Amino acid sequence: MRRSKLFNQTRASLALSYAGVMGVILSLLGFGVYEAIAHAHWMNLDRELESVAGTLHDSLELKLKQPGNLEPIVYDLFPNLCLVGTNCVKEGTDRERFAPYSRGAAAPALRDRHVLSAIKQDNYYIRLFDTSGRLIAIAGAYPEGLPEALDNERWQTLSDRQGNVYHQISLDLHTQDKKPWGYFQVGRSLKDFEDYLNRVKYALISGLPLSMILVGGASWWLAGLAMQPIYKSYKQIEQFTADAAHELRTPLAASLATVESALLLPEIEDKEAREVLTTIERQHRRLTQLVADLLLLARMDKQPAPLRHQLCCLNDLVSDLVEELAALAIAAKLMLALEIRTKTPLEVAGNEDQLYRLVSNLIVNAIQSTPANGKVTVILEQSDRHAVIRIRDTGIGIAPSEQKRIFDRFYRVESDRSRTSGGSGLGLAIAMAIARAHQGSLTVQSELGKGSTFIIQLPLAAAYKTELKPQNS
Repeated sequence: MRRSKLFNQTRASLALSYAGVMGVILSLLGFGVYEAIAHAHWMNLDRELESVAGTLHDSLELKLKQPGNLEPIVYDLFPNLCLVGTNCVKEGTDRERFAPYSRGAAAPALRDRHVLSAIKQDNYYIRLFDTSGRLIAIAGAYPEGLPEALDNERWQTLSDRQGNVYHQISLDLHTQDKKPWGYFQVGRSLKDFEDYLNRVKYALISGLPLSMILVGGASWWLAGLAMQPIYKSYKQIEQFTADAAHELRTPLAASLATVESALLLPEIEDKEAREVLTTIERQHRRLTQLVADLLLLARMDKQPAPLRHQLCCLNDLVSDLVEELAALAIAAKLMLALEIRTKTPLEVAGNEDQLYRLVSNLIVNAIQSTPANGKVTVILEQSDRHAVIRIRDTGIGIAPSEQKRIFDRFYRVESDRSRTSGGSGLGLAIAMAIARAHQGSLTVQSELGKGSTFIIQLPLAAAYKTELKPQNS
């Protein structure tokens, strides 16, 4: 319960960290998108306004003859032009247009209709100033409350009395003979521009909580994936600690019980003393071997490569092992056979002592798991660029659910951890570590009641050197 709470707290902290980082990234990304959209629309607004003003400005200068004086032909260009100080009426019911009260406006020429298209929109207005800065005339959707003082800065952003924002451009006006006439301003309302940006801002802000919910769920899932190897390693360490304590306790308890029973005797004869010492020696040898195996595994975990490279002939190694373990097979009342299915010697690069330990562990394991009158066969053959050693027995077999765990340290197939074999459960773990240290592999094929086959694959000496060459270069 406590362990689960600890891992859940760690997972939650990791998920919060992921979500926090992603939240900051999404916020910065949203702000950047908003700024990019605003900048793009603002630049587009400037280009549009500059294009409209430039077109109107060029058309207007062709009709001006005297500085500060509006020629009648100007009213043909701007039918809704209104002189400041005169009475003007609104033209139309749905559009705010200004037209001179005292004169009718002739329809503009066909070539000037494109000039008036912008002014006929509700959000554009124009202003005309003389050279002294006095406002002379207005046209278009002119807003009330704009400052009438001249500011001839090219780009300006103004506000009326209601707080509405306008953007305008100022241009110098000249007569037909290039004399200064005054100033010409074209502006437009920014209401549609601000409404669009507000919609973008609302979409980004309202989408952030939904994005954070999705990010939070994804962060929790990713944190769980990240925690799985850690939790698995923790379980392995926990299991290893429990198994190691169990294995170490057994010989120590046996030695202590032997010593205590000997101390309880009033008198001890030489024969009994020798038996006691023999038992203690046996248990201590077992304990020493267990510690040596643990140190070997720890050293191979730290440095998985073989300690010493040399050429080892597997033909000789396998033949010697079968010959040495023949007595053990006879004692177990079973047959130990050797099949060498290659005519050429198979040499591998590695540590001969470790390779001897690898094959020896598997043959001994096969003998111990095979009942009387059974058979253990050691097969040596070549497959492509690898030497293959198969240790096949006719023993009890291994269940599919246990085949994935038999290479774990201290694991035994027997659920009651019987001591009939006298092993500590480290033999297969050591064999797997040695095989991997030699760039090889160790697998098992087994079926309950029919036996098992352990398969060792080791790269041949030439192939091994080829694989190591890129790493050393």
